[in-house]
Formats: sequence, C-alpha cells, structure tokens
Amino acid sequence: MKLVVGLGNPGREYVGTRHNVGFEVIDRVAEKLGWMRPGDFDRTAKSKFEGLVFDGSLQRTSGEPERLVLLKPTTYMNLSGRSVQAAMGFYQLEPDDIMVVLDDLALPCGKLRIRPGGSDGGHNGLRDIQRALATNQYPRLRVGIDAPPPPVPGKQYVLGKFSPEQRTLVDPAVTRAASAIVTWADKGLSAAMNQFNADVDEKK
Repeated sequence: MKLVVGLGNPGREYVGTRHNVGFEVIDRVAEKLGWMRPGDFDRTAKSKFEGLVFDGSLQRTSGEPERLVLLKPTTYMNLSGRSVQAAMGFYQLEPDDIMVVLDDLALPCGKLRIRPGGSDGGHNGLRDIQRALATNQYPRLRVGIDAPPPPVPGKQYVLGKFSPEQRTLVDPAVTRAASAIVTWADKGLSAAMNQFNADVDEKK
C-alpha cells in the first residue's frame, strides 16, 4: 500500500493558489487512474484523518495490484502532520510508503524534483510532517512555483494565484507529477526519480 499526500489549504478562496498545487496533483492522479472525472475529488472523497481520502487499486507492470490512498489534509498547511500521522497509523505504513506533494519556491515554475528525504526547506507543511513523524526521511515531490518577485513576501506570494504565464507551465507539470506518482507506486522511487528529475538536474 502507498499513501500520496497533496499539501494545500482547504476552502474555496485557496483554490488555484500556488500553495495548493499539491491538491491539484492529487486530483490529477485520481483522474489519470480513471477513478473519477475532473473536479469530482472533493465531492467523492471520504472525510477521514482530518482530510479528504480516496483509495483504489493500481495495476503494476509486475502484474501485482498496489493499493493507493490519496489524501488531502484539511487541517491547513501548518498542521498537515496531524492528518498524515493519523492516516499512516491507521494503515500501519512506514515513511517509505508515503509520497508528499508540495509547492517549492526554490524551483523554476513547472519543474519537478523527487527526493527520498531531506530538510523542510522552510515549507510549513513539510516542517509539521517532520515533527509528527519524527523523521525527515520520507519521499517528497516538489513542484516549482518560482521565487516571489521582490518585494513580495513569500507568505503573500504562495497564497496568490498563478499568473497566466505560470499557468501554462504549471498545468503540464501537474500532469507530469501525476505520472511520476503512478511510476513511483508501480516501479519504485528510483525509477520515478530517474524519469522525472531529468529536466531539473540535467544542468548539475
């Protein structure tokens, strides 16, 4: 079993904001797997673990099915760890069994970066998950949203909506991120990193 956690803030006022790109990826995964039509996640998902939850089966290329649980915490970003901890406890999962999807100010808009662990990078959602799990060694998929232009504060920037130009980059990135999640659940973390980190790391 795998758990995918998309980070964001609940409420209509946050829909389409940079901080909620993790929620968008969760929606796209459910659509990609044919579990629901676009826009149906919040209406179809169950309220559980202080979040919205939907689960189903993914057919792996090995032939074995993999149960995949999609979670959108509704605790607000800085309390995301409560929801993640509750879901992991219920399903008896280890940190390696989860993938957290979030926005990243340090990456160019639309770029993806998958890592097996690391620091929170100043992200309040990751910070609270690390606190709740007592480890920073859990997979995460970051979606680039650009750094805020000066003198806009980071907090104000992430709660704003993508510009039209950014949207042209973010929409395909959300689709690629959903594919990365499916690859991770199917073939593992290394396969997902090798395939979807290439456009980020090629210049290093």
